[in-house]
Amino acid sequence: MTRILHISDTHFGTEQQPVIEALESHVREQGADLLVLSGDITQRARREQFDAAVAFVRRLEDCGIPRSLVIPGNHDLPLHNLLARFLLPYGNYRRCFGWQLEPTFENDELLVIGLNTTHPRRRKDGRVTDAQVQAVCERLRRSDPEKLRIVVAHQPFGAMLPSDLSNLQHGAETALTRWAEAGLDIVMGGHIHLPYVLPLSGQYPGLAREIWTVQAGTALSSRLRGNLPNSFNRLHLGENPDRRVRVERWDYHPPTGRFVPEAHFDLHWPAR
Repeated sequence: MTRILHISDTHFGTEQQPVIEALESHVREQGADLLVLSGDITQRARREQFDAAVAFVRRLEDCGIPRSLVIPGNHDLPLHNLLARFLLPYGNYRRCFGWQLEPTFENDELLVIGLNTTHPRRRKDGRVTDAQVQAVCERLRRSDPEKLRIVVAHQPFGAMLPSDLSNLQHGAETALTRWAEAGLDIVMGGHIHLPYVLPLSGQYPGLAREIWTVQAGTALSSRLRGNLPNSFNRLHLGENPDRRVRVERWDYHPPTGRFVPEAHFDLHWPAR
């Protein structure tokens, strides 16, 4: 079984130390096989914020997660330093997390494709380009169809609330239509600090097969949405013929200073 720890919107610069300690304690106790951090790593893309973020990721790796897949979000580009934003927009990101803005992970059960949907000319919106759509299609078609296949991008592809429709990726419908034909199973992301799991066929009825969206809340930041707590997701990929995946949401519980399981969702797809 492969276990994924999915965190997002850590917003270092607004992180809360008790929540950091609770998440590190969780990883020491529960472990995982892969950490996915789906963007907005920092609040303002500053050197010291990225330094704190990469130190945190390394501690999680030392606590029991051997591999990490990290992508940038819109907050990970400088906002006020316009010279840096347009000349070296990913300078601090790359200094800490490497040159690759679209990393991938693959093992015997799983393929995860990271997408960079940010751009210096856009303040917060995400966009999937035609070139990215094509590249993901080709990568999906080269992979073993028995593997679970995931795309990770910062901004969401599906909305749970009408007020979040404006936050969807530009080009989402075209991308999902092509990726469904190529065999994609899940899209993961963050951005709106609202955790949810949805089948996307309800919003995009023309999909050739079901694609689920798994959205994470803010893992560490004080920038909470409404009365929602800090949270993260755990995905468990079972060894079973019907390809079921369990998604658990864990919420921070201030009275105990721990993350506790709050909800779970069982994803499934028709046999291929």
